[in-house]
Amino acid sequence: MNSQERVAAVFSGELPDRIPRWCGSSPEFWNKAKLETALNDEELRIRMGDDFRRIFSEYKGPAVELMERATWCSPFGIQREGIGYGQPMSHPMKDFEAISEVEQWSWPDSGMVDVSTLRAQASVWNGQYAVLGGEWSPFWHDVIDLVGHENLYFKMYDHPEMVKHIFERVTDYYFEASVRAFDAAADLMDIFFIGNDLGGQTGPLMGVEMFEEFIMPSMKRLIQLGHDYHLPVMLHCCGGYRDLMPSLIRAGIDGLHALQPDARGMDPASLKKDFGGMVVLNGAIDSHNILINGESPEWVREETRKVISVMKPGGRYIGGASHDTILEETPVENVLAMMDAIQEFGSY
Repeated sequence: MNSQERVAAVFSGELPDRIPRWCGSSPEFWNKAKLETALNDEELRIRMGDDFRRIFSEYKGPAVELMERATWCSPFGIQREGIGYGQPMSHPMKDFEAISEVEQWSWPDSGMVDVSTLRAQASVWNGQYAVLGGEWSPFWHDVIDLVGHENLYFKMYDHPEMVKHIFERVTDYYFEASVRAFDAAADLMDIFFIGNDLGGQTGPLMGVEMFEEFIMPSMKRLIQLGHDYHLPVMLHCCGGYRDLMPSLIRAGIDGLHALQPDARGMDPASLKKDFGGMVVLNGAIDSHNILINGESPEWVREETRKVISVMKPGGRYIGGASHDTILEETPVENVLAMMDAIQEFGSY
């Protein structure tokens, strides 16, 4: 099997030749790894054994003048400061109370998302790898940025219809941009990959009832969109969100990434037992306690073997770290040991 065939088997509920491997990385770690291995980007992905590749559209909206200290501006006009994408510098909808105010907001135009290079990006791999596509669609995070996190919870009770309208308008942008991406190149994609972090270290960021009322309408729209284009849909979600998994599975989600075993309720054996027959599980090899703090590559190999022994039976598993953005402080040799161990112990 090649990578594309291997991943397709996992999502169809069949046993592949071996467990597929996933290597998500921060730019800082990736640059460090290239220096240490003297490999270029594609050579390093091949060395890692990564079965996935990803293609990206580009938002080309109006130029924005960044405020002092700002490092980035989202399509929704939220300027951020700090490391990476940073933290929002303002919450412009924090005082909104009416749908009319939401409608007057200057919403981004999905037509400004450039999808013209998607086919060229995907064609490079000639159907060899499983290609991730579509918009990342972090609608939950964008609404938090617009309203403020704590403030959003209050408004869910005080102005629920307005909040639902904000979610709908934010999701409209990602939905329509993904339609354009799929119309351009869905035949060259294998998975619609979306991301919203719904869990914290101690559990979900909201109860099931609130999740069903405010988050699931957007989630269902995106899942159905992927299925309309014959693509399985995989959700990236950090933290402990076990309580929300039944809702996501009922909504039709096909894969859940990246399982964080040190968060409440995310024990790999328990997740495999309860959900392994219903959804693809991706991750579960602890980025912090195994990869960063691992005492040696040999120890990382053994700890990875233990996770594989739990997650491998019955298929529907993709091996990888518990965080999609492997951090710069992670030893390169530990990541290589993890990826090699998935290969070594992952055959069916």
